[in-house]
Amino acid sequence: MKKVMAALFCGIMAAAIAVPAHAEKIGVSMPTKDLQRWNQDGDNMQKELEAAGFEVDLQYASNDVNTQLSQIENMISEGANVLVIAAIEGSSLGEALDMAAENEIPVIAYDRLLMDSDAVSYYATFDNYMVGTVQGTYIKDTLDLDNAEGPFNLEVTAGDPGDNNARYFYQGAIDVLQPYIDAGKLVIPSGQVEFDVVATPTWATETAQSRADNIIGSYYADGTNIDAWLCSNDSTALGVENSLEANYTGTYPIVTGQDCDIQNTKNMIAGKQSMSVFKDTRTLASQVVKMVGQIINGEEVDVNDTETYNNNVIVVPSFLCEPVFADINNYKELLIDSGYYTEDQLQ
Repeated sequence: MKKVMAALFCGIMAAAIAVPAHAEKIGVSMPTKDLQRWNQDGDNMQKELEAAGFEVDLQYASNDVNTQLSQIENMISEGANVLVIAAIEGSSLGEALDMAAENEIPVIAYDRLLMDSDAVSYYATFDNYMVGTVQGTYIKDTLDLDNAEGPFNLEVTAGDPGDNNARYFYQGAIDVLQPYIDAGKLVIPSGQVEFDVVATPTWATETAQSRADNIIGSYYADGTNIDAWLCSNDSTALGVENSLEANYTGTYPIVTGQDCDIQNTKNMIAGKQSMSVFKDTRTLASQVVKMVGQIINGEEVDVNDTETYNNNVIVVPSFLCEPVFADINNYKELLIDSGYYTEDQLQ
């Protein structure tokens, strides 16, 4: 991917942002409270926006597209000056985006790109392709694929086909691992590798678990080892881990994840998950609050990628934060010492 990588560190404090004396209203639309990360994103966003002097209308849509559509339309009707939207499905909010455009309301797509509309002003996210690259590289390095003889058995669980990011996560990892698949050093006994086959609607843990049950029962019931299971995020990884615990008798595999959810971090400490890509939602929230302030004040808005994220209508100017991975060796430094979690939360 081509990028304008001017500044990948995005921990900017909202308190440094100058805002008008009267409170501008910011509508924040989050997809669901069912996943830990969206609760954290919403809480961080609200706290930072309010600290910067904005009035905040934060809504969660319970993973229902019509609910999210209605909530955003209500935000517009109630006078939102800027909208920050983490979409359930990137292509399903056209009516609300058209309404925002008619009312000249800037829209920031938050972490999930809003598709098929020219009413998207900016996109703020982590480098999604890099997330997958980090996961694929972890598998490559841990199995020592450049030197070990192999072959090694790999299975793949990807994310929600309605989430544009899921394809970036998947492709970043597969691009790292494909040469070893082509060379026969990585083997996928189930034969399931294409994104549309390995995708997990709504990132649901139970869906990932059910599919893993079928794979383990069909291809590994005789004790054949799974050497690595590429999972695109923590909710899907949790489903795979539940299935491994219930059904698998071989040597425990490498399992990847993303988001450093509490239960997955506990599993990482217990040896049930190998790593999770850490995307500090505090830094992303800070960057979005800064962008909101720049929009309100008529200033140039920070972006560092103007080429990558085409939503089928326009290339959306984007700010990409850089992800890192946590594992048993560094989780204390990344997650506890930074104040993201307390020791008690991970007991």
